[in-house]
Amino acid sequence: MAKHRSVEAENVNLGFQIAPMIDVVFVIMLFFMVMAGQVKKEMELKSTLPGLAPPTVINDEQPPDEILVTVEETGVVTLNEEEFDTPPDPALAAQPQFKSLPNFTATLMRLKEEADNRKAKVLVTIQAEEQARYERVIDVLNSLAKAKISNVTFTVGGEGF
Repeated sequence: MAKHRSVEAENVNLGFQIAPMIDVVFVIMLFFMVMAGQVKKEMELKSTLPGLAPPTVINDEQPPDEILVTVEETGVVTLNEEEFDTPPDPALAAQPQFKSLPNFTATLMRLKEEADNRKAKVLVTIQAEEQARYERVIDVLNSLAKAKISNVTFTVGGEGF
């Protein structure tokens, strides 16, 4: 008959294992050694202390002239809330005398010339109502092109509508 020997598992306290701790310390040390080469050195900061500053050249350029052009659903075009070339009937807006916006274009040309004389820029914001006809907006853009104004932005709707 075979004798069975049973091995009893005892809870053996092996104590503090130092070998895994040494491995962790070496890995951390390796990480810091590799990263030490990646640190950028601080260089001299170019700064000036308060005191007498060298004289600077003052720029003669004026602040830009800002113009708001609105295009309403009815075809009415306003420049800073002043109506220009408004047809008596919205159906007449396609006629050449209303389509070319002659008074509006002349006013834009005068404003551009005055701004150029003062060495200022002209900034135009076109604010069109949502239901405004695209043809009327194109008419306004054509007038701006004739006046040689190129700084144009668009908005739709707005506070006044």
